[in-house]
Amino acid sequence: MSIEVSGLVKTYGAQKAVDQLSFNLPKGEIVGFLGPNGAGKSTTMKIITGFLSPDAGTVKVCGEDLSLNPIACKRKIGYLPEANPLYYDMYVKEYLAFIAGIHGIKTMLNSPWTVAGIIERTGLGVEQHKKIGQLSKGYKQRVGLAAALIHNPEVLILDEPTSGLDPNQIIEIRKLIKEQGESKTVLFSSHILQEVEAICNRVIIIHKGKIVADDSLGNLKARGSLEEVFRSLTGGVSV
Repeated sequence: MSIEVSGLVKTYGAQKAVDQLSFNLPKGEIVGFLGPNGAGKSTTMKIITGFLSPDAGTVKVCGEDLSLNPIACKRKIGYLPEANPLYYDMYVKEYLAFIAGIHGIKTMLNSPWTVAGIIERTGLGVEQHKKIGQLSKGYKQRVGLAAALIHNPEVLILDEPTSGLDPNQIIEIRKLIKEQGESKTVLFSSHILQEVEAICNRVIIIHKGKIVADDSLGNLKARGSLEEVFRSLTGGVSV
């Protein structure tokens, strides 16, 4: 398994944001992670990526225990958080070279995982000589995705990856995510159900920190539209 989550608990004061969460993600699967606002999606993603420590439970990344070998686990993960953190005063190409350097990537000719290669894969060629602060929201998202991909991770964790994109950009990012899902494990959250239907093999729905559904997209849709199923499992709450 690429990701093994077992018994995760995270509490903020009196609120239990994540409550005994357990699931496994195999390689080559694209999994939609759904839930109402405040359900615990972003908290779970931050725990899996090592940004937060759980109060209880374990996370394994490609067989490595995150609490015992955090650096080894993080090397295998590409993460695009909901609040995409970028250095606005850096140029796109400069920033990606900086991220590659942090990962200790050695440039190899003709590799798709060089800075030039990842710029091409994420459609940033026309913007690569601009400062990040000058880019549109859509291109800033692409820079974040490029930074998450540049070290060719085995696992991608994407929190609202198409937030703020126009329809054409959404189609392009969907295509890129689907391509990555052929060889990587992808867990991504979205408030757009059409997005999940277009990309995912499997859907996990959480509500009040607990899993209320974990099934293939086909099985869930056999029970009704994805929106109807979501509402029935979350007490009528919308995505």
